[in-house]
Parts: sequence; structure tokens; C-alpha cells
Amino acid sequence: MQGKIIKVSGPLIVAENMADAKMYDVVRVSEKKLIGEIIELRGDKASIQVYEETGGLGPGEGVESTGMPLSVELAPGLIGGIFDGIQRPLTRIAAVYGDRIARGISVDNLDHDREWEFIPLAKVGDEVSAGDFLGYVQETPVVQHKIMVPYGVKGKVTFLGSGAYKITQTVAKIQTEEGEREVCMLTRWPVRRGRPYREKLSPDMPMITGQRVIDTLFPVARGGVAAVPGPFGSGKTVVQHQLAKWADADIIVYIGCGERGNEMTDVLNEFPALKDPRTGEALMKRTVLIANTSDMPVAAREASIYTGITIAEYFRDMGLNVAIMADSTSRWAEALREMSGRLEEMPGEEGYPAYLSSRLAEFYERAGIVKALASGERVGSVTAIGAVSPAGGDLSEPVAQATLRIVKVFWGLSANLAYRRHFPAVDWLVSYSLYADRLAAWYERNAAPDFPKLRAFAVQILQEEAELQEIVRLVGADSLSPKDRLTLETAKSVREDFLHQNAFHETDTYTSVAKQCRMLRLIADFHRLGLAALAAGAPYAHLINLPVREKIGRSKYIAEEEAGQFDAIAEEMKREIRALDGGNAGVEGI
Repeated sequence: MQGKIIKVSGPLIVAENMADAKMYDVVRVSEKKLIGEIIELRGDKASIQVYEETGGLGPGEGVESTGMPLSVELAPGLIGGIFDGIQRPLTRIAAVYGDRIARGISVDNLDHDREWEFIPLAKVGDEVSAGDFLGYVQETPVVQHKIMVPYGVKGKVTFLGSGAYKITQTVAKIQTEEGEREVCMLTRWPVRRGRPYREKLSPDMPMITGQRVIDTLFPVARGGVAAVPGPFGSGKTVVQHQLAKWADADIIVYIGCGERGNEMTDVLNEFPALKDPRTGEALMKRTVLIANTSDMPVAAREASIYTGITIAEYFRDMGLNVAIMADSTSRWAEALREMSGRLEEMPGEEGYPAYLSSRLAEFYERAGIVKALASGERVGSVTAIGAVSPAGGDLSEPVAQATLRIVKVFWGLSANLAYRRHFPAVDWLVSYSLYADRLAAWYERNAAPDFPKLRAFAVQILQEEAELQEIVRLVGADSLSPKDRLTLETAKSVREDFLHQNAFHETDTYTSVAKQCRMLRLIADFHRLGLAALAAGAPYAHLINLPVREKIGRSKYIAEEEAGQFDAIAEEMKREIRALDGGNAGVEGI
């Protein structure tokens, strides 16, 4: 026994005789061997946050430091895994202990007994350094799990295995200046320390999500950071699920941080059944789930964010593009607030600790697109998307404000849109993306040369609608000119036919960027030709009741492989607008 408990306050305990311990050391508490982490040292007294239920603990019980910080195991076996906030494997725990996590259990985070087929990529005699590939394991049909030289190791390969190995067995030996170093497939990394890289790059391409309001109006860059704030019932979790399903990332890390148990159950039941549109395999074949529900110990909630981002950085170092979804950072901040209160720290705004902003920044700054440590050129990225759940939808509260100062994409969800059954309920008047201008060149090259003009058209028409609605509320729509009334109709089409997207419809749930351009171009062309027709004397009532408008509205249900239908609708639109002629040559000339 090293230390002794002198105080117990919920998940926080204070122990004395801990002078030899260090900050963030993992400790085992009492005979039950509860897992804890040192978060404050004063003299020989240590404040420890315990990641398990502390009921029944009392003064005088022992505390023993492991001398190691809280770390995650990184090796084959991560993909498809379901872990809690400190990376305990929930599926294996359930198989051994039942549906409740017993206190003080000791189980390997990854399966140390399973054998994996190791296929070498390097050769004996090669000079290697940190990050270089030694070999790989085909972990799932869609993920080649690369085995890398550990950080701080440099030298010549003297042995390289091939065949079936456990993750703890030696697969390579490297002769370094200090002597021969044995390397296995398993590495451990402290969760609170970012993994090193060679250089951070400026994001220059979007992470395509298949969600029209995001990709077209408020894109997030690959390696960027985004926030999804919104009140209860506005669809934050569904947006996160859609991004996890459809984002063009190689690996998805989904963190359910303090979420309601039934929502997390839906995720755990839904994800294994989902088919990945990119590969045809199950989505879980490239997903890591971290489940830390609201009834789990609050201290583990605080750790879950770091566990997730560390796993994401590990796959980033392999040259993969990773998307991490944190749902929600508000629950994480509440855990910080509770632990800060028990530590009797000076509270900041609304009781949150004074270091709330810096902790949020630490998390989001670990995202990015980087050149990984390796001999060659290898680029990987981590795109971080955090949901924020402000009480009552109040975006002036501290967590939302601190997040907005850090992120560059803000998808503000609106309760009013949600009540009107408009999903995704992203409010186009308050949301923004600071990446939009930087990504315009990519969209011009890869989507359509006129994409920036189409985006500008959609933004302008929605802003004009907001201004005209003020007049309509005062004097009614009939007082507007035909041109302004057409603007309202076009904006309605942008909202209902383009921005509104059904997450549960087989075709509408995902829209490629090319199809998004075609849909928006139909609406923009109708507005342009409609204005010309009105100027030539065409009746407004006939214009907005043209049969082709129904086809424009239903273009979202055109399958990706049937893109030719958009050209047919465009031709039909021109014919019907010309038919409004009524003997007027101006319309005929359109």
C-alpha cells in the first residue's frame, strides 16, 4: 500500500502519503482495485478522480499508484470495438460479467489472445524511424491496420516476422544506438498528450458528407473543426449519425459522451446493421464506438473525449482520414464542472471552471491535416465535429461561446425549423463556415465550374426572403411586386426542395456533390428564366403553377445513376416557360 484515503466526495477522493506520485498517474483504490487518476497534488496529498462508483469507500483504505498515466492500447482489434470512456471493452465485459460493469474488474482493453496475420512491408536491413511501416494486418475487409515503428525508435531492422501473431508478441527487432529493441503490434499512448507529427498543413479540400445544407452552404474542411449546437429535440444526434454514416472518411470514431442510455442503445443497435455506401460492407468495419452514457461515472465522461481523439490520431498517423464525432461536449463540460466543484476550485461563469476554454481548445486543436512522422510523404487528417447542448438552446452560455471561439464551422440548429419538420434543422441565417472561400477552388475543379455562383445564389435568395418576410408580416404578400413574389417562391424551393433532406429515405439520405449542383442549378435557372418571363409580360400565377415545378421539387429523389433526368427537366422547364408567350415575343426568345 502506498497511500491512504482521508476523504471521499462522490467520484473524488483525497489520499495522503502520495508524495512520490505524479500528476495524471493512474491509481488503484482500496481492495476493490477501483481505477482512478490523480488530478491534483498538494504536498503529500493527492486528489483522485475515480472512474467507477465509489459507494462503500471510506477513510483508511489503501491507494496504490501504477506510475503510469491514463493510456489507451493501440493495436489491431480497435475497429468495430465498443469501449467505455477509459477504453474498457464493453462487449467482452458483457460476455464475462453480464450486462452491468462490475467494480474493480481487470480486463485487457484489447484482446491479447487473438492471433492476427502479420504481413511485412519492410525488409531486414532497412533503416527505419518513428512512424515507418513495418507491416500490416488486414483487420477488416476495408481497413489495413498498419504496424508502425514506435515513437522514439530509430535504427536498422534485424528481424521481421510473418504469419500469425498475438498483439503482444514480437514481430520485429530494431538495432538502435541504445541496443536491440523488440517491437510488437501493441503500443500504448497517454490520452492527454497529442501524438507527434512532422508538419500541420492548411486544409484545402472538403470532407464530403452527402448532406446538402452542409456540403453546399456550410462545408467543413478535411482536417477542420465544426460545432453542432442546438436545443433539445432539434436533431443534433441525427445530424451526427448522418455524418458518421456518409462522411468520406476512412475511419469513424463516435463518442457518446454523457448521452441518454436509449440514444446510445439506438447507436449500438443501428451501426452494426448499417451498410457502408463506399464499400458495401457493414459500417462497423471502419468504426470505433465509445459509449459513456449519462448514468456512468461522471469522471469517465471527462476521459472519453481524450480516449476518442487519441485513437483518431493513431489512425491519422497511418495516412488515413478520420472523422471524430463527440456527442456532446456540453455533457463533458458538465463533468469538468462537477469535478472542479468537488476540488473546491474558484468557479468561473455559471460554475464552470476557469480553464473550460483552454480544455475545449486542447481537444479541438488536436484535429487537423498533418504530415505524419515517417520517412516518406504521408498525409493524414482528423476532422472533429462536436455537438453542443446548451440548456434551453441558449447560445450565450459558456460552453457554446467557448466552442464558437475555437471552431471554424457553426451549424446552428433551430427549434423552430425542427417543429416545422424541416430536417436537418440547420438555420441558414445564423450558421456559417469560414472554410467556404478556401474550398471554392476545389468545388470548381471537382463539382462544377459554376458551383461558387450557385452557392452565392442560394445564400442571397435566402437572405432576400428573410428581408421580404418582414414586409409580408406587415402588409401581406399581395402587396409585393411579381418579382419579389417570385423571389419568395424561389426561396421556398431552395428551403423545401434543396435544403430539406430525409435521413430515412433510401435515395434522399445521401446526395453527391455533382447531384447537389444539378438540383441547385434547376432552381437557379427557373428563377432566372422566370424573371425574364415576368419582364416580358408573362402572368405570375401561370409561371409559378407550371407543371415542371413539381418535377424540380422531386428531383431530390432521382437516383445518382440517373443524372440524365436533370437535363430532361431543364429542357421541359424552358419549353413550358416559352409556352407562357401569349403572343409576346419576349418570352419566346428565352
